[in-house]
Amino acid sequence: MADTLHFTAGDGARIAYRLDGPEDRPVLMLSNSIATTFHMWDGQVPELAGSFRVLRYDFRGHGGSDAPAGAYSLDRLGRDVLELLDFLGLARVHFLGLSLGGFVGQWLGIHAPERIERLILSNTSPHLGPASYFDEQIRNVLSAGDLSATADMFMRNWFPVSMLAGRNETVEEFHAAIIAMSPQGLAGCFAAVRDADLRRPISLIAVPTLVIGGEDDKVTLASHSEAIAVAIPRAELLLLPGVHLLNVERPAEFMGAVAGFLRKR
Repeated sequence: MADTLHFTAGDGARIAYRLDGPEDRPVLMLSNSIATTFHMWDGQVPELAGSFRVLRYDFRGHGGSDAPAGAYSLDRLGRDVLELLDFLGLARVHFLGLSLGGFVGQWLGIHAPERIERLILSNTSPHLGPASYFDEQIRNVLSAGDLSATADMFMRNWFPVSMLAGRNETVEEFHAAIIAMSPQGLAGCFAAVRDADLRRPISLIAVPTLVIGGEDDKVTLASHSEAIAVAIPRAELLLLPGVHLLNVERPAEFMGAVAGFLRKR
């Protein structure tokens, strides 16, 4: 497997990224959920790398990337992607974003459609509120002695009861990753979600788009996925039985949908 690499964004923040798969294949860029690292996709990369050059990265504030002080914006998170593509000399890529990664995917579809071949928006929303909820989360992560309570909250939001009932190695790995996170970085990305509202502009997205949602998602509700699919012209919609991290919970169905959509002529 490839090593973690870094590039420096326009504002000086170092962003971690990784490439897997043959250099002569089409590039598929993966963008993950808030409070995860690019290792969220570890289970999918071996299969994807058979057909694609897979590009993953850590949001600023997450994993191997820098965690600058202050609130982040969706605009800045989107520009991190564009600057990484420029750095790597990649004109166009397929883009798969889940949760916060899906917010970034929507931003790219609106603001940089010429860079996106096909777009997959999984377990995401054009807007989440109220703002007071995210303000509370920001206060909590910045004032708490550790992130264990925040990690517990995410586990309840991300996984079905069946995976939370006993010891589960996958759940424990995601939990441990949050405990190790930068509180400042998590707070910065909470602010980006709080301030994002793409409900009107997503109707401008013209690239081929697949929307995947979880029937039991507690955060980005199935109705949010339906609303995105209605707003984006000719978008396809797939709702799977599951909660939020569908690539982890329902990997076979998730990967089948992704592969089928990316292979379409």
